[in-house]
Amino acid sequence: MKKDLHPNYMNTKVTCACGNKFEVKSDKEELSIDICSACHPFFTGSEKIVDAAGRVDKFKKKYNLS
Repeated sequence: MKKDLHPNYMNTKVTCACGNKFEVKSDKEELSIDICSACHPFFTGSEKIVDAAGRVDKFKKKYNLS
């Protein structure tokens, strides 16, 4: 393998918007994420809508959903 071609992997502190913190390996020291396994609907079983610019409300209004 060539020298200085691959990044240095280190322990990375990941912080989610829900407050969950954990460590992974990455080439960065810190990461900030919006959704993790502690707050994602697939893992929690609850519905949480991440709305970008009112698109969910616009869709519901268009199709008369409540």
